[in-house]
Amino acid sequence: MSRPPLTDEERAVYEWQLDVPGHGEAGQSVLKGATALVSRVGGLGSPVAYELAAAGIGRIVLAHGGTLKPSDLNRQLLMTHEALGTPRVHCAARRLQELNPRLEVVAVESNVTDANAAELVAMADVVVDAAPLFEERLALNDAAFDKGIPIVECAMYDLEATITTQLAGRTGRLRDLVPEPPQPWQRRFPVFGAVSGAVGCLGAMEAIKCLAGLGEPLFNRMLFMDLRTMKMREMALPGVN
Repeated sequence: MSRPPLTDEERAVYEWQLDVPGHGEAGQSVLKGATALVSRVGGLGSPVAYELAAAGIGRIVLAHGGTLKPSDLNRQLLMTHEALGTPRVHCAARRLQELNPRLEVVAVESNVTDANAAELVAMADVVVDAAPLFEERLALNDAAFDKGIPIVECAMYDLEATITTQLAGRTGRLRDLVPEPPQPWQRRFPVFGAVSGAVGCLGAMEAIKCLAGLGEPLFNRMLFMDLRTMKMREMALPGVN
Protein backbone atom coordinates (compact mmCIF):
# COMPACT_ATOMS: atom_id res chain seq x y z
CA MET A 1 0.00 0.00 0.00
CA SER A 2 1.16 3.49 -0.79
CA ARG A 3 1.17 6.20 1.88
CA PRO A 4 0.17 9.43 0.13
CA PRO A 5 0.45 12.58 2.26
CA LEU A 6 -2.70 14.18 3.64
CA THR A 7 -4.00 17.47 2.34
CA ASP A 8 -5.12 20.27 4.65
CA GLU A 9 -8.71 19.45 3.73
CA GLU A 10 -8.22 15.82 4.77
CA ARG A 11 -6.64 16.84 8.06
CA ALA A 12 -9.71 18.97 8.76
CA VAL A 13 -12.18 16.21 7.83
CA TYR A 14 -10.45 13.44 9.80
CA GLU A 15 -9.15 15.44 12.77
CA TRP A 16 -11.21 13.51 15.32
CA GLN A 17 -9.86 10.10 14.26
CA LEU A 18 -6.34 11.47 13.88
CA ASP A 19 -6.42 11.78 17.67
CA VAL A 20 -7.00 8.04 18.14
CA PRO A 21 -3.88 6.61 19.84
CA GLY A 22 -1.84 4.52 17.44
CA HIS A 23 -3.46 6.04 14.34
CA GLY A 24 -2.51 9.63 13.61
CA GLU A 25 -1.40 10.93 10.22
CA ALA A 26 0.62 7.79 9.48
CA GLY A 27 -2.41 5.55 9.86
CA GLN A 28 -4.64 7.94 7.96
CA SER A 29 -2.15 8.01 5.11
CA VAL A 30 -2.35 4.21 4.95
CA LEU A 31 -6.14 4.38 4.67
CA LYS A 32 -5.87 7.01 1.94
CA GLY A 33 -3.61 4.74 -0.10
CA ALA A 34 -5.66 1.58 0.48
CA THR A 35 -8.35 -0.25 -1.48
CA ALA A 36 -11.19 -2.26 0.06
CA LEU A 37 -13.34 -4.74 -1.83
CA VAL A 38 -16.91 -5.03 -0.52
CA SER A 39 -18.83 -8.00 -1.86
CA ARG A 40 -22.47 -6.87 -2.12
CA VAL A 41 -23.63 -3.46 -0.92
CA GLY A 42 -26.95 -4.59 0.50
CA GLY A 43 -27.95 -4.62 4.14
CA LEU A 44 -24.46 -5.51 5.35
CA GLY A 45 -22.28 -4.02 2.66
CA SER A 46 -23.99 -0.62 2.69
CA PRO A 47 -22.85 0.35 6.22
CA VAL A 48 -19.46 -1.26 5.63
CA ALA A 49 -18.83 0.84 2.54
CA TYR A 50 -20.33 3.98 4.08
CA GLU A 51 -18.14 3.81 7.19
CA LEU A 52 -15.03 3.08 5.12
CA ALA A 53 -15.80 6.08 2.92
CA ALA A 54 -16.34 8.23 6.00
CA ALA A 55 -13.03 7.03 7.47
CA GLY A 56 -11.11 8.20 4.41
CA ILE A 57 -10.18 5.03 2.56
CA GLY A 58 -8.87 5.94 -0.87
CA ARG A 59 -10.68 3.44 -3.07
CA ILE A 60 -13.59 1.03 -2.70
CA VAL A 61 -14.44 -1.74 -5.15
CA LEU A 62 -18.14 -2.61 -4.99
CA ALA A 63 -19.27 -5.94 -6.48
CA HIS A 64 -23.05 -6.24 -6.68
CA GLY A 65 -25.32 -7.27 -9.53
CA GLY A 66 -29.01 -6.69 -10.04
CA THR A 67 -31.44 -3.81 -9.81
CA LEU A 68 -33.00 -2.17 -6.77
CA LYS A 69 -36.33 -3.60 -5.57
CA PRO A 70 -38.79 -2.19 -3.01
CA SER A 71 -37.96 -5.02 -0.58
CA ASP A 72 -34.32 -3.83 -0.48
CA LEU A 73 -35.17 -0.47 1.07
CA ASN A 74 -35.67 -1.68 4.65
CA ARG A 75 -31.95 -2.31 5.09
CA GLN A 76 -29.84 -1.17 2.11
CA LEU A 77 -28.94 2.27 3.37
CA LEU A 78 -27.01 3.38 0.28
CA MET A 79 -30.12 3.01 -1.85
CA THR A 80 -32.84 5.55 -2.60
CA HIS A 81 -36.50 5.29 -3.58
CA GLU A 82 -35.75 7.20 -6.78
CA ALA A 83 -33.27 4.50 -7.82
CA LEU A 84 -35.84 1.66 -7.89
CA GLY A 85 -35.38 -0.42 -11.01
CA THR A 86 -31.80 0.77 -11.61
CA PRO A 87 -28.50 -1.03 -10.83
CA ARG A 88 -27.90 -1.04 -7.08
CA VAL A 89 -24.14 -0.70 -7.37
CA HIS A 90 -24.37 2.62 -9.21
CA CYS A 91 -26.76 4.09 -6.65
CA ALA A 92 -24.35 2.98 -3.90
CA ALA A 93 -21.41 4.58 -5.70
CA ARG A 94 -23.24 7.91 -5.99
CA ARG A 95 -24.16 7.94 -2.31
CA LEU A 96 -20.59 7.18 -1.24
CA GLN A 97 -19.14 9.96 -3.36
CA GLU A 98 -21.71 12.40 -1.99
CA LEU A 99 -20.26 11.67 1.43
CA ASN A 100 -16.63 11.63 0.33
CA PRO A 101 -15.92 13.28 -3.04
CA ARG A 102 -12.24 12.34 -2.69
CA LEU A 103 -13.14 8.64 -2.79
CA GLU A 104 -12.51 6.55 -5.90
CA VAL A 105 -15.29 3.99 -6.41
CA VAL A 106 -15.01 1.06 -8.78
CA ALA A 107 -18.57 -0.16 -9.41
CA VAL A 108 -18.71 -3.76 -10.65
CA GLU A 109 -22.20 -4.66 -11.81
CA SER A 110 -21.78 -8.34 -10.94
CA ASN A 111 -21.82 -10.57 -7.90
CA VAL A 112 -18.72 -12.56 -6.94
CA THR A 113 -18.34 -15.87 -8.75
CA ASP A 114 -15.66 -18.51 -9.14
CA ALA A 115 -14.81 -16.85 -12.46
CA ASN A 116 -14.22 -13.29 -11.20
CA ALA A 117 -13.23 -13.70 -7.54
CA ALA A 118 -9.46 -13.77 -8.09
CA GLU A 119 -9.53 -10.68 -10.33
CA LEU A 120 -11.64 -8.71 -7.85
CA VAL A 121 -9.55 -9.67 -4.81
CA ALA A 122 -6.33 -8.76 -6.64
CA MET A 123 -7.56 -5.15 -6.72
CA ALA A 124 -7.82 -4.88 -2.92
CA ASP A 125 -5.76 -4.60 0.25
CA VAL A 126 -8.63 -5.88 2.39
CA VAL A 127 -11.88 -7.69 1.59
CA VAL A 128 -15.21 -7.51 3.40
CA ASP A 129 -17.57 -10.39 2.63
CA ALA A 130 -21.19 -9.28 2.94
CA ALA A 131 -22.75 -11.70 0.46
CA PRO A 132 -25.95 -13.59 1.32
CA LEU A 133 -25.11 -16.76 -0.62
CA PHE A 134 -22.45 -19.23 0.50
CA GLU A 135 -21.32 -19.95 -3.07
CA GLU A 136 -20.17 -16.31 -3.27
CA ARG A 137 -18.66 -16.39 0.20
CA LEU A 138 -16.60 -19.51 -0.44
CA ALA A 139 -15.32 -18.24 -3.81
CA LEU A 140 -14.31 -14.90 -2.29
CA ASN A 141 -12.70 -16.46 0.77
CA ASP A 142 -10.70 -18.92 -1.34
CA ALA A 143 -9.45 -16.07 -3.54
CA ALA A 144 -8.49 -13.94 -0.53
CA PHE A 145 -6.46 -16.82 0.92
CA ASP A 146 -4.78 -17.48 -2.43
CA LYS A 147 -3.74 -13.79 -2.61
CA GLY A 148 -2.83 -13.43 1.09
CA ILE A 149 -5.40 -10.65 1.57
CA PRO A 150 -7.23 -10.30 4.92
CA ILE A 151 -10.97 -10.94 4.67
CA VAL A 152 -13.65 -9.89 7.13
CA GLU A 153 -16.57 -12.32 7.24
CA CYS A 154 -19.84 -10.67 8.36
CA ALA A 155 -23.20 -12.41 8.53
CA MET A 156 -26.65 -11.97 10.04
CA TYR A 157 -29.95 -13.82 10.30
CA ASP A 158 -33.11 -12.77 12.10
CA LEU A 159 -31.82 -10.77 15.11
CA GLU A 160 -28.44 -12.49 15.31
CA ALA A 161 -25.10 -11.65 13.72
CA THR A 162 -21.55 -12.96 13.56
CA ILE A 163 -18.19 -11.57 12.52
CA THR A 164 -14.65 -12.91 12.21
CA THR A 165 -11.50 -11.93 10.30
CA GLN A 166 -9.36 -14.43 8.42
CA LEU A 167 -5.92 -14.31 6.83
CA ALA A 168 -3.77 -16.95 5.16
CA GLY A 169 -1.02 -18.14 7.49
CA ARG A 170 -2.77 -16.72 10.57
CA THR A 171 -6.20 -18.36 10.66
CA GLY A 172 -8.31 -21.12 9.25
CA ARG A 173 -10.48 -20.36 6.25
CA LEU A 174 -14.22 -20.29 5.69
CA ARG A 175 -14.19 -23.80 4.21
CA ASP A 176 -12.93 -25.09 7.56
CA LEU A 177 -16.21 -23.87 9.07
CA VAL A 178 -18.52 -24.41 6.08
CA PRO A 179 -17.06 -27.05 3.73
CA GLU A 180 -20.02 -26.86 1.34
CA PRO A 181 -22.91 -24.41 0.90
CA PRO A 182 -25.67 -25.46 3.33
CA GLN A 183 -28.91 -26.66 1.79
CA PRO A 184 -31.51 -25.36 1.60
CA TRP A 185 -30.40 -21.71 1.63
CA GLN A 186 -31.74 -18.69 -0.19
CA ARG A 187 -31.01 -15.01 -0.63
CA ARG A 188 -34.15 -13.89 1.24
CA PHE A 189 -34.24 -14.46 5.00
CA PRO A 190 -35.73 -12.67 8.04
CA VAL A 191 -33.77 -9.62 9.19
CA PHE A 192 -34.08 -6.02 10.34
CA GLY A 193 -31.87 -3.39 8.77
CA ALA A 194 -30.63 -2.39 12.21
CA VAL A 195 -29.13 -5.88 12.67
CA SER A 196 -27.20 -5.76 9.42
CA GLY A 197 -26.19 -2.19 10.19
CA ALA A 198 -24.78 -3.18 13.57
CA VAL A 199 -22.54 -5.92 12.24
CA GLY A 200 -21.72 -3.88 9.12
CA CYS A 201 -20.21 -1.12 11.24
CA LEU A 202 -18.13 -3.68 13.10
CA GLY A 203 -17.01 -5.11 9.76
CA ALA A 204 -15.81 -1.69 8.65
CA MET A 205 -13.86 -1.32 11.88
CA GLU A 206 -12.23 -4.72 11.38
CA ALA A 207 -11.17 -3.67 7.87
CA ILE A 208 -9.74 -0.40 9.20
CA LYS A 209 -7.82 -2.29 11.88
CA CYS A 210 -6.35 -4.67 9.31
CA LEU A 211 -5.21 -1.80 7.10
CA ALA A 212 -3.96 0.66 9.72
CA GLY A 213 -2.56 -1.85 12.19
CA LEU A 214 -4.88 -0.79 14.99
CA GLY A 215 -5.88 -3.04 17.87
CA GLU A 216 -6.49 -6.76 17.48
CA PRO A 217 -8.53 -8.08 14.56
CA LEU A 218 -10.82 -11.04 15.20
CA PHE A 219 -8.24 -13.58 14.08
CA ASN A 220 -9.20 -17.11 15.19
CA ARG A 221 -12.18 -15.65 17.05
CA MET A 222 -15.82 -15.23 16.13
CA LEU A 223 -18.06 -12.69 17.79
CA PHE A 224 -21.72 -13.70 18.16
CA MET A 225 -24.38 -11.06 18.79
CA ASP A 226 -27.97 -11.73 19.85
CA LEU A 227 -29.81 -8.45 19.44
CA ARG A 228 -32.99 -9.86 21.01
CA THR A 229 -31.20 -9.95 24.35
CA MET A 230 -28.26 -7.64 23.56
CA LYS A 231 -25.89 -10.38 24.64
CA MET A 232 -22.53 -11.03 22.97
CA ARG A 233 -20.13 -13.92 23.25
CA GLU A 234 -16.84 -14.84 21.66
CA MET A 235 -15.88 -18.28 20.39
CA ALA A 236 -12.38 -19.50 19.61
CA LEU A 237 -11.96 -20.82 16.07
CA PRO A 238 -9.49 -23.41 14.78
CA GLY A 239 -6.19 -21.89 13.70
CA VAL A 240 -3.98 -22.73 10.74
CA ASN A 241 -4.14 -26.39 9.74
